[in-house]
Amino acid sequence: MTATVTPHPAGSRRLLGELDHDDTRRGRLAAVHEDTLGAAGQHRLSALQEERLRRRAGLRHLGPNWFATVMGTGIVGNAAATLPLQFPGLRGAATVAWVLAALLLVVLSSAWVVQWVRFPESARDQWNHPVMSQFFGAPPMALLTVGAGTLLLGRDVIGLSAALTVDWVLWSAGTVLGLLTACVIPYRMFTHHHVEPDAAFGGWLMPVVPPMVSAGMGALLVPYVPAGQLRLTMIVLCLAMFGMSLIAALVTIAMIWSKLVHYGIPENGMVPTLWLVLGPLGQSITAAGLLANAAPAALPDLYAKGLTVFSVIFGVVTWGFAMLWLALAVAVTAKTARAGTLKFNLTWWGFTFPLGTCITGSTILYSHTGANLFAAAAVALYIGLVGAWAVVAARTARGLRGGTLLRPAPVTA
Repeated sequence: MTATVTPHPAGSRRLLGELDHDDTRRGRLAAVHEDTLGAAGQHRLSALQEERLRRRAGLRHLGPNWFATVMGTGIVGNAAATLPLQFPGLRGAATVAWVLAALLLVVLSSAWVVQWVRFPESARDQWNHPVMSQFFGAPPMALLTVGAGTLLLGRDVIGLSAALTVDWVLWSAGTVLGLLTACVIPYRMFTHHHVEPDAAFGGWLMPVVPPMVSAGMGALLVPYVPAGQLRLTMIVLCLAMFGMSLIAALVTIAMIWSKLVHYGIPENGMVPTLWLVLGPLGQSITAAGLLANAAPAALPDLYAKGLTVFSVIFGVVTWGFAMLWLALAVAVTAKTARAGTLKFNLTWWGFTFPLGTCITGSTILYSHTGANLFAAAAVALYIGLVGAWAVVAARTARGLRGGTLLRPAPVTA
């Protein structure tokens, strides 16, 4: 599969074509005052107007991949909330990360709704795009991440009752959307897109991972569900979502491994997507452990103990493969960086959330086994996560200021 990038709209004439009725009216008003403003004033007005038009054009190209910023920011706070090593100020910093993630979620959700209303053709193009459509799994995971953070950290700010309400709303919305992406996106790959043999990449995991996130985050809500059939139904649904996502992810990971063996490492801009494989691995360990924690309140004793045993055996085995993949991802990323071809783009957010799930997975294994190995791994990985987030967040802010990030999606040739 080859890819070309559609040129970003350049020049005021191209941008003026994207004005709506209000923009046209303001342009006419500016023309009326041309004599009064003078040449210098007109130059400033033209520059401001063009900058505003560029931002409007950027909104047209806002993609679902932007919600990875919410995921990556939210996991910094969520992972810190249960980190084996707690020190003064950590929870406060984690709460700030949750607030920032929540604000990003509100801003991006609002902007995305505006885009779908005002630029429906751009939204449809993203939905039909064979690569960008994979990232429709990011919005539900963003909802689930902020919802979990509200329960873990936001309860200190808004109280438990309000935190539960917010979490239930976000978990419900994220779960419904996640189940839709897990079904619809693969279906469209089967029936709508022409997929080349070398097309597999980490982004294929994005649509199928949300149910796994729902399983883990739903486990946190199980104790708050009324005892009896409702609580039993909740944990059974979480276990079912764990299974559907795990098997789909394992199939996809096998295809990614095959692609790497037969066709080599991906193009430089797609190298960070290799890190996305860590997402279902770390999140499955986390979900298994959290479901085991919730099981005694919802399942008979025999099954509750069985889930605990399963979570440890499955978790340790999967953790081992996750560490292998982490080493391979680091090696490939370092090789690309040394070649000077690791150019920044939004795929760099793949360095954050997947790594964060490995931290939460290591933490849950430490809580179940008491093995200091997992505690040390969680702390070491968290240091790496904070460093990665700081770099990627700074580069994202710089790209936004420079107007280089909100561009049209690549179009397959």
